[in-house]
Amino acid sequence: MSRILVTASDLQAALSAGAFPDGGPVRVLDVRWRLDRPDGRPDYRAGHIPGAQYVDLDHDLAAHGAATEGRHPLPPVEALQNAARRWGIDAGDTVVVYDDLNNMSSARAWWLLRFAGVADVRLLDGAWRAWTEAGFDRETGDAAIPTPGDIDLAYGALPSLELGEVGAFADDSLLLDARAAERYRGEVEPIDPRAGHIPGAISAPTTENVDADGRFHTPDALRSRFRMLGAEDGMSVGVYCGSGVTAAHQAVALTLAGFEPRVFPGSWSQWSNHPELPVQTGPAPR
Repeated sequence: MSRILVTASDLQAALSAGAFPDGGPVRVLDVRWRLDRPDGRPDYRAGHIPGAQYVDLDHDLAAHGAATEGRHPLPPVEALQNAARRWGIDAGDTVVVYDDLNNMSSARAWWLLRFAGVADVRLLDGAWRAWTEAGFDRETGDAAIPTPGDIDLAYGALPSLELGEVGAFADDSLLLDARAAERYRGEVEPIDPRAGHIPGAISAPTTENVDADGRFHTPDALRSRFRMLGAEDGMSVGVYCGSGVTAAHQAVALTLAGFEPRVFPGSWSQWSNHPELPVQTGPAPR
């Protein structure tokens, strides 16, 4: 668990020492983004962890193309590598990510950097709230521009799902829908062109993976939750959300629980933009 989550106290100690005892030099990324306020820079400038580099999720962690690719398709790996180097990331660094939304947004950076081959990426458990409640120093304005890093990235270090694989995966394996239950049922759809869920998917809102303080439940508690949803030991579990952001948060929880998650980056925003693909509504998977 310590290789995925860090406490505010452990991060503060690592920043003071320059590295984690079990990791490399520390690089901190602030990934503030939310659907109703995608530009998190004003909040970042109002206060952030000293030295943390601001990450623009819409531009640094996503590409922009046709609607049939989804709302947050993966950026070209060369673009992500350029961004990671701009943030000062070197090979061997320990990267810590956080946001102000219970890590629902920063988990995208966790998964994407891991998928691109960064071996040691961790989340600040409890996110920005945990840092401020601990009373640690905060920095305002923009952090100093770091020396450019030398990290080399290549996609494929974690398993994933492409659009053409998802239907068969839902037939044969466990596919979890990380969105709110009412969106899964198709009662509301505020963004994407069709309401409902991928046939065969199980509703598993990712908000249920954290406690009232925004900290992840214990691995045992998460394992029990996913077993109740149908996950078995050794099983590869697929996960999607609206546009591939909170699916990464579910992937964190699945990893903590000991399962191997396969994220569908295009998620519902891609699936629902393909009218030839079926849609299921209501509380049942099919």
